[in-house]
Amino acid sequence: MVMTNKTTEYPHDVLPSTKQAAYDDSGQTYYRVPPSSLTSLSVRKAVSISLALLIVLLFELFRLGSRLALESNSLVLSDESERFWGQYSPYYSVEEYQPPPSGCSVTQVNILQRHGARYPTSGASKEIQASLRKLLNASKYSDMKMEFLRSYQWHLGEADLVPFGATQSFQSGAEIYHRYGRLVEDDILPFVRASGGDRVVKSAVNWTAGFADASGQLYHPTVSVIIPETEMSNNTLEDHMCPNSRASEDEANVWRDMFSVPIVHRLNTAAVGAEILSEDVPGLMSLCAFETVFEEKASPFCDLFSLEEFQAYEYYQDLLKYYKTGYGNPLGRVQGVGYVNELLARLRGRPVEDRTQTNSTLDSSPITFPLDRTVYADFSHDNQMVAIYGALGLLPQMCPPNPTKADPRRTWVISRLVPFSGRMITERVQCSEGGTPGDFVRILINDAIQPLAFCGSGDGLCGLEAFVESQVYARRNGAGDFEKCFPE
Repeated sequence: MVMTNKTTEYPHDVLPSTKQAAYDDSGQTYYRVPPSSLTSLSVRKAVSISLALLIVLLFELFRLGSRLALESNSLVLSDESERFWGQYSPYYSVEEYQPPPSGCSVTQVNILQRHGARYPTSGASKEIQASLRKLLNASKYSDMKMEFLRSYQWHLGEADLVPFGATQSFQSGAEIYHRYGRLVEDDILPFVRASGGDRVVKSAVNWTAGFADASGQLYHPTVSVIIPETEMSNNTLEDHMCPNSRASEDEANVWRDMFSVPIVHRLNTAAVGAEILSEDVPGLMSLCAFETVFEEKASPFCDLFSLEEFQAYEYYQDLLKYYKTGYGNPLGRVQGVGYVNELLARLRGRPVEDRTQTNSTLDSSPITFPLDRTVYADFSHDNQMVAIYGALGLLPQMCPPNPTKADPRRTWVISRLVPFSGRMITERVQCSEGGTPGDFVRILINDAIQPLAFCGSGDGLCGLEAFVESQVYARRNGAGDFEKCFPE
């Protein structure tokens, strides 16, 4: 067990600004734009009361403007293809947030959030660079869009959080305060956990900094629990506890080999001697995303592909995730059972009942798993979040996705489910029905209300006890699937 009790503090000589702290892996520093001339003014004792009041008024207007900017997701990138980058898309609200119905109020919030934007992982980086070398070794470029390759040098790191990703988490924390801040008191702060990956922990830290800043430094939540990502550690926020799980890439590769044909022909025609193959295409397309989130401006690699080709790339990623920890893997969703049982415990204020991925030492202690908080925030990875969606029964698929044709009406769209800094929010809602209050549950994925047809009328509002009863798979510890995760 590893626990931390970190408090994020700002430099004493810097005031908050509209582009706030970003804690990334390039030296573990906080990035800020210079404070405006207004906020940097030193108020002298001789300043009149009227001038002091004016400063206060302007400061409040500044804070209101920052709040509106945060709530409208001001931190977005400009490339039109960004919503088709699969799990590498930046977070965006799929729908505008809708408060609970009239007569209802939120009493508890459970946030499950992916880390912010990062560099490619080490494995992906090697594959991308191998494909990229083919383009760089071409004897001639006949397309002006490729001229940048003549002087191109690899400059991306591996797996670490980038400044843009750090700021994403900061903005998320601020947004949560503005939406749910009334649930917080001095002695009832958000309880924050993180899986032990470096980028995940730093995303959690940035989230607490954003929450604190949005509160005017009134509340300072900390990252209270960090769960190690080791083979010997039980961890409900990381997908490493099912060694028998086998992801299939066959279906995705069928689609890849179809949509990439014209791309391969075009690239090999424009880059003489490159000898690009179908398996090179996804990695080259992902460079558009990775460079854009790192540079915070559109990468020249984006111009090598059309919008329709990125839409096809999105479906390739949809298929990979579906058969990795999604419904297409018989041992996919069982990897999310532990988190679901923790969620049920929080919603009901009762001890955790689970025999799968939970850490019983952590979950049995009121210090490391309190049941009296109103805001919980857990930081995780995309593959684990997909497994949790499946364990909950969200986004059920009537049949497997067609590997030869993308359905434009499909609900399984990874950029909408687990983009960088993507989040699932489970609200416990209290409503009055005929004067008798009742507890209900709502689940939102990137602000899109999930219908919860398995326990309600399909309007997204489900009675708390009905929701608990609907989670048979989790309450039965995976109905025998968890035992299949391990060799006999």
